[in-house]
Amino acid sequence: MRIERDVYIEKLKERMWNGSVKVITGLRRSGKSFILFELFKGYLLSNGTTEDEIICVDLDNIANVRLRHPIRLYEHIESRCRDGKRRFVLIDEIQMVPRIKDPFNEGGGDITFYDTLNGLTKLGHLDIYVTGSNSRMLSTDILTEFRGRGDEIRVHPLSFSEYYSAVGGDRLAAFEGYQRYGGMPHVLSIASDESKEAYLRNLFTETYLKDIRERHHIERMDVMEGTIDVLCSSIGSLTNPTNIANTVPEDVSDNTVKTYIDYLKDAFLFSEAKRYDVKGRNYLKYPMKYYCEDVGLRNARLGFRQVESSHIMENIVYNELIDRGFNVDVGMVAVNEKDDSGNAVLKRREVDFIANKGGRYVYIQSAFSIPDDAKMEQEKAALRSTRNSFPKIIIRMDTLGRWYDDDGCMHINLLDFLMDRDSV
Repeated sequence: MRIERDVYIEKLKERMWNGSVKVITGLRRSGKSFILFELFKGYLLSNGTTEDEIICVDLDNIANVRLRHPIRLYEHIESRCRDGKRRFVLIDEIQMVPRIKDPFNEGGGDITFYDTLNGLTKLGHLDIYVTGSNSRMLSTDILTEFRGRGDEIRVHPLSFSEYYSAVGGDRLAAFEGYQRYGGMPHVLSIASDESKEAYLRNLFTETYLKDIRERHHIERMDVMEGTIDVLCSSIGSLTNPTNIANTVPEDVSDNTVKTYIDYLKDAFLFSEAKRYDVKGRNYLKYPMKYYCEDVGLRNARLGFRQVESSHIMENIVYNELIDRGFNVDVGMVAVNEKDDSGNAVLKRREVDFIANKGGRYVYIQSAFSIPDDAKMEQEKAALRSTRNSFPKIIIRMDTLGRWYDDDGCMHINLLDFLMDRDSV
């Protein structure tokens, strides 16, 4: 099943021949290779580029195992472009090229794939694109290791609008499938629910957990798996490493749990949303919220037993905002109120998301349903307490279209929000 994923192709087109190595990162099996080798290469060929002008190296293919070496990879590509003709270089799973000792200088430093890519860039007539699945190996080093010549494009699992473009039909029925099985592209090619569940469970256990264990040499996998289970169960809830450490096996330190959470973030399985004090204008260290990169993987990890619509919806809204390029925080608003006895008390109200992009801020509440005035007041009280003029939005399932209330707050149906990238 072919899904065009035009958002990512546009990002790649905008960066063509900009002098940087385009680094396509994201969760394994989220579609990075398809985007680069099928969609982007197809775009190039359909716009006048010839096959000879595209050098493709699939390092995940056993046929290219000898190229999993920084020097041999450089020599292979350099040998194909000695005529000085401008070419595109597409390399899949660049992290499979290991660090090696310098064979020509015993006391020299190690040679890495960064040296390979920087060397190819210096040739001056190559436009280079690579994919990679580990953020610590790639994202945190792009500016330093590529010496200012790295440009990251983060790929996510299918958004609901991408998912719906493939399945079509009734939007609500499509969403029910999406909130249960998520947006991993291969899920759409699987017919039965039982097979979808088995695929997602195996993907989590046999791919992601094995990768993390081997990469970081984890001995206490019981602690790692306990941490994952807590994070999956608590999406949309404030937590911290101390709380998690108290729920996993004994004799586990907060620092160990924090380290394991960092590993999960590095593997793109979870994202962290920090709390921001709206009035104090500063970030709070703890607690914070964690969201799963794909709700289908989250549900599979929990055996499809905790598919609560309100929490799943919040996770989907968060992922959608990230996919649209927003920075997303959880808002905290401290207000002084009087209790039933007339005494002043400090209360903290929560804004689900403060999304910002390019200096534009939007305050968002995610509410699956608002059945009565009390619930409406609960959702709007935090927004009102911010006392600023930034746009306020309540995303909900139990309303039609979009409309504004007397306080200037926009209410929008969840599916309308997900289908329209310009809705925020």
